Amino acid sequence: MNLTPAEIVRELSKHIVGQEAAKRAVAVALRNRYRRKKLPPEIAREVTPKNILMIGPTGVGKTEIARRLARLAGAPFVKVEATKFTEVGYVGRDVDSIVRDLAEASYQLVLEEMKKKVEEKALALAEEELATLLRTSVAEVRSGRLDGHFVEVHVEEEVALPFMGVLGGEAFGGMGEMLKGLLPRRPVRRRMTVREAREVLKNQHAERLIDKEELKEEARRRAQEEGIVFIDEIDKVARREGTVGPDVSGEGVQRDLLPIVEGTVVSTRIGPISTEHVLFIAAGAFHVAKPSDLIPELQGRFPIRVELSPLGPEEFYRILKEPENSLIRQYTELLKADGTELVFEDEALWAIAQAAHRANQELEDIGARRLATVLEKVLEEVSFQTDLGRVEITRAYVEKRLEAVFASPDLTRFVL
Repeated sequence: MNLTPAEIVRELSKHIVGQEAAKRAVAVALRNRYRRKKLPPEIAREVTPKNILMIGPTGVGKTEIARRLARLAGAPFVKVEATKFTEVGYVGRDVDSIVRDLAEASYQLVLEEMKKKVEEKALALAEEELATLLRTSVAEVRSGRLDGHFVEVHVEEEVALPFMGVLGGEAFGGMGEMLKGLLPRRPVRRRMTVREAREVLKNQHAERLIDKEELKEEARRRAQEEGIVFIDEIDKVARREGTVGPDVSGEGVQRDLLPIVEGTVVSTRIGPISTEHVLFIAAGAFHVAKPSDLIPELQGRFPIRVELSPLGPEEFYRILKEPENSLIRQYTELLKADGTELVFEDEALWAIAQAAHRANQELEDIGARRLATVLEKVLEEVSFQTDLGRVEITRAYVEKRLEAVFASPDLTRFVL
């Protein structure tokens, strides 16, 4: 991926409205990876990512920026919540599981890429196997005329370890994840349609055609060199002034996170993963705690800080209208499949945006996520029916659908 920072920002802007400072910060971080690859090995080893701390309320685009960045780069991506982890010595998830999750994400990403390369051959082998099972020709299987027929095929399933099921993989420090893929798979007979069997067998043949060692090595490289870890709710583990007594999910978690962010090696099922060149993006609302409440060592590992702005009616209107994957487009395409053509007037979009902003002010502010709730209520009746033809959504229609909800504070709280 050889996009300039400006081009990366333009790509992100196709999906995310505003928050230019945050988009510029992640664009530079991604471009720096490309720059590092061009350096001599002895210098490249010393160039580590400049981790980013995003500060802003919920629903303003923090997670979406990180997720879209990873998708744009084709990089392994993991989102974790800081509050889900506990200090070493206490029951709960340990921070090393972040790296194991990243390794698994990288493995699956590379696996899908390799499967696509052998897809044609895998499909041919699957059709040959089905032809043998059905005692017919490959041409007949390919024609699709037998897709509704049933057939019994051997499906390979992973063996579940009984002690893992009782105590959970986390109780063994990720042993379950380490053993995953190492144990032999158990063939089980399953009855399914030919259409379903074709996909199952194609997938199994594709996995057999792939060089597993090459897969693991590339997955390790991607995780180490291109991995992105998004740590949400980092403010929830900050130790606020005046806190006394043990802080199981606070300062201890920060100290456990520190070596991973600084650069350490963690054993995973695809081999040891070094986090030295993994990009970490931490985020939090910081309503109560401040970034300075994080332990100094961790603060120092997130040198780039960007503040994301709260969203108002204008931003909500743009979110409904501008992104390629906007909610309006999603609902329009969804109902079109059922013979209903939705047409939104511009004033209707403003009415939805204003309603979402009002709900955020009167209730808890959940940012742009409120738009989905409001839209769901507005389109409730239309979604319940089919083949309505052309349906115009006007400001009057939106206000009528939401009138009863806003008239009752209790109803607003539970419906929106």
